Amino acid sequence: MISKENEIDLSVVIVNYNVEYFLEQCLNSVFLAAEKAKVEVFVVDNNSVDGSVEMVKNKFPSVDLIANKTNNGFSKANNQAIKNAKGKYVLLLNPDTVVEEHTFSKVIAFMDSKKDAGGLGVRMVDGKGNFLPESKRGLPTPKVAFFKIFGLSSLFPKSKFFGIYHLGYLDEYDVNKVDVLSGAFLLFRKELGDKMGLLDESFFMYGEDIDFSYRITQEGYNNYYYPETSIIHYKGESTKKSSVNYVFIFYKAMVIFAQKHFSKNNAKLFSFSIHIAIYFRAFLALLNRFIKFSFPIILDIAIILLGLIALTNHWKKIDIHFPEFVYNISIPIYTIIWVMSSLFFGVYDKESKGTSIIKSSIFGTIIILIFYALLPKEWQFSRAFILLGTSWVLCSHLIKRILYNLFKHDKLKYNYSKIKNFLIIGEEEEAHRVAELLEHTYSNKGEAVVLSDLSNINHVLASKIHGKQPKKGKFNEVIFCAKSLHPSQIISCMTSIGKGEIDFKIAQPDTSFIIGSNSIDSKGDFYSMKINSINRPGNLRSKRLFDILIATMLIVISPLIIWIYIRKVRFIKNTLSILFGYKSFVGYHFMNTKNSDAQLLPNLKEGVLNPLSGIEKTNKEMIDQMNISYAKEYSVFNDITIMLKKWRFLDL
Repeated sequence: MISKENEIDLSVVIVNYNVEYFLEQCLNSVFLAAEKAKVEVFVVDNNSVDGSVEMVKNKFPSVDLIANKTNNGFSKANNQAIKNAKGKYVLLLNPDTVVEEHTFSKVIAFMDSKKDAGGLGVRMVDGKGNFLPESKRGLPTPKVAFFKIFGLSSLFPKSKFFGIYHLGYLDEYDVNKVDVLSGAFLLFRKELGDKMGLLDESFFMYGEDIDFSYRITQEGYNNYYYPETSIIHYKGESTKKSSVNYVFIFYKAMVIFAQKHFSKNNAKLFSFSIHIAIYFRAFLALLNRFIKFSFPIILDIAIILLGLIALTNHWKKIDIHFPEFVYNISIPIYTIIWVMSSLFFGVYDKESKGTSIIKSSIFGTIIILIFYALLPKEWQFSRAFILLGTSWVLCSHLIKRILYNLFKHDKLKYNYSKIKNFLIIGEEEEAHRVAELLEHTYSNKGEAVVLSDLSNINHVLASKIHGKQPKKGKFNEVIFCAKSLHPSQIISCMTSIGKGEIDFKIAQPDTSFIIGSNSIDSKGDFYSMKINSINRPGNLRSKRLFDILIATMLIVISPLIIWIYIRKVRFIKNTLSILFGYKSFVGYHFMNTKNSDAQLLPNLKEGVLNPLSGIEKTNKEMIDQMNISYAKEYSVFNDITIMLKKWRFLDL
């Protein structure tokens, strides 16, 4: 790293928001690439709460860190650093990227050789090694935007007429002039930026790269797509691209661009089309989410209803008749109770257990029997019918899940969890450290094979993947040790074999996490020491039910017990906040957690109580240990115990 003003070639600006693990990985690659160029690095943090700022201070002290107290958005945050940049060129880089070790030297040399080049972007691949088409883009004119919004550009990606948005007719490995550069890696001449102005802060997130790229061409310069170096871009880390919120933000950014640069008539037409697209895409996103959530529930309602009706019809044949209200009232109510019980006990969760079916069926049956006992005698038609209904609910759940796994995974069993066989690539000592980490972080591990022969890594890797497989199935995840391999080697391997079902992750040196991304919609998949007991859907539901029941009870008996508390108004406020879901009875101890290991814990509502409530003398180690223990070993009985011990502090 060079700090003298007149010797700096490149100023790297990274805007971060709550992606600490990705930022650390990005900075490791940036500093490796900086060894081959004269570089300064800025990190602008937009008020992250995940420990990003502390990580940068501790691990990368040479970084120029700007820690904002609010989320200033992408454009404004970048501008904060650009104003202080001293390099000949400025690179805007996403924190969810990995650059090759020679990326900086190559792009600087190219820009030096092309005097007409105002901006530059590079070839980008995602976390599975697939080429990202937004590496090169055309200007989103009304026609181009229409083709993009309504899917014609995806249907005809290579067409020079329909495929302009991603310039699909241009080869991904050829240098070309393009209209728009990606904000994930946007390099420009500093003197040009000073001349035409900084990023337009009207764009909070998205669209600013289109606007900036367009302004470069308006100044008489060209934007170049330069594929002779590649980067990994874990696309989708800061926001989920399929969310309704993303649809509104992204397309409204395009409206701002149109109003700024297009003629008045074209801007109106563009704005009208975009707003139609916004609501159309938002409707599709909500519909998709609703169908995914509701279809299993609707299916179960239909199955249970049909089963109960079939049971009554069978009894009719043997001359056992039910009152008419059974069909119109009882059967629908019983069905809803069993389905709601299934929902509460996590039967519809992605990784539900067989015990959740048994628990939900028994719990639902108890509720039904209580309901049954309160009915008038003439309405109490048959307990045997309820018990047989319970058997049908149990059987239908089991059969449905078994058939699902048979058709989808070719496994005739209730629980299906994919066994992962890992191929760990790196020098012996580091690879075995990673293998040891996997033992503590991944519960359904098959085999972990270490590959320490790095002489011809692509060939050796291909032979391992396609050759003799582990006893428990195919290799389905490759983990690269960043301590042993350069980013260019990792990207080359990912690109060469990344078209199949192989997932990739990168283990950073001297860390307890292995990071990657297997989905555009994920916030990144990483293995770290698992502290996730409290974050399981079943535990969250149990915790919420406990809060509702106890809060309701306290409100009912508050006229009797409120005199125990000194701060009576605070007691009522706390109880109501818990009842309406703003707080929980028990949570973490929040003192100094921003600078502690609590930043690694699952999110949890603020607790009125915690295991250390009432203890005046505490320290960081005690707080961290308590928070981790509470999250890792959580059960609703722990909350009950804490509540019984600490109830006197409900007015704090």
